Amino acid sequence: MKKRIFLIVLDSLGIGAAPDAKAFGDESANTMKTISESSKFHIPNLLKLGLGEIDGVEYLKTGKKPLAALARMRERSAGKDTTVGHWEIAGIISAKPLPTYPDGFPRDVIEKFEAATGRKALCNKPYSGTDVIRDYGEEHIKTGALIVYTSADSVFQIAAHEEIVPLEKLYEYCHIAREILTNEHSVGRVIARPFIGTAPDFKRTPNRHDYSLEPFAQTMLDAIKQSGKEVISVGKIYDIFAGCGITRSLPSKSNTHGMELTSEVAATDFDGLCFTNLVEFDSTYGHRNDIDGYATALSEFDAWLGEFLTQMRTDDILMITADHGCDPGDLSTDHTREYTPLIVYGGGVKAINLGTRDTFADISATICTLLGVEYKTEGKDLTNLLF
Repeated sequence: MKKRIFLIVLDSLGIGAAPDAKAFGDESANTMKTISESSKFHIPNLLKLGLGEIDGVEYLKTGKKPLAALARMRERSAGKDTTVGHWEIAGIISAKPLPTYPDGFPRDVIEKFEAATGRKALCNKPYSGTDVIRDYGEEHIKTGALIVYTSADSVFQIAAHEEIVPLEKLYEYCHIAREILTNEHSVGRVIARPFIGTAPDFKRTPNRHDYSLEPFAQTMLDAIKQSGKEVISVGKIYDIFAGCGITRSLPSKSNTHGMELTSEVAATDFDGLCFTNLVEFDSTYGHRNDIDGYATALSEFDAWLGEFLTQMRTDDILMITADHGCDPGDLSTDHTREYTPLIVYGGGVKAINLGTRDTFADISATICTLLGVEYKTEGKDLTNLLF
């Protein structure tokens, strides 16, 4: 019997500081609370499902009976980045944090990269993605040197003007960096950051591409694929898992495009999982400290959600969650160590509050049971509670 599950990650939509947030400097973080105070915040469909009934989100209570099962998810992995967050959702817990570079990459790494690409590297320090092209863009254009930078996350980012370094060449340089960054320097992602324009109005393009580490163990995606079912990725899911366990990839250029693609998948017959990431909450609004923009983006998702719910078939299951926080009201522009929401709707699911869960991996355990797929994970299967 065919079963369709839709798992949507609202990238960075945290719902309050995790118990260990102080160790990350994030004890006051609360992405959802911050954006809920914006005049642009309007999410009637998420509230009908029961978002305000989740532990710690009582400030959004409606007093009405929710339509979905709800939980607050705690991350067990050692990190607060996209890679380990998604890996944990997919069933594997990272005991060690991926390497970060608050002082830039070691000289030997940069020298290997320069020798392999034949281009010098500029910057080599943590930087905002928009600020770095503002500050180094002209020098890059004059010299052809690549802008290499990082952040609080485990990333090696390469920015280049599309008229100076063609996209395919930039992607080739990212492959080179990925091969260099091994062992103790195995960063979570190498990211191509192309931009266009002239100073001072440089602008990043949608042609970003991520080159992730392969997961260090089998994820639910591998198990679902090996069982003969489909794993359809929307957005940057393919990149996050380095293609592992994916049967069909649908890259997106924006949240709106990602939602459109998810709706298109819902109009088709498939047996398995559609796994969507909507990245702009994080990349465009959280990291830019744009509270109103973030609130507007969630309101746009909510409007789309109302339409999507009418597309769902009787036996379909929808899960909505997040991978970490990125509080746009925070003093920094970094990710924040937060709880995340879980909303489970459809297919006879009971409207029940599942409380606070110990790991994101409960999601993978539950999905695999629902699909009849054998998979071992430290997460707990919630199906007996959901039905």
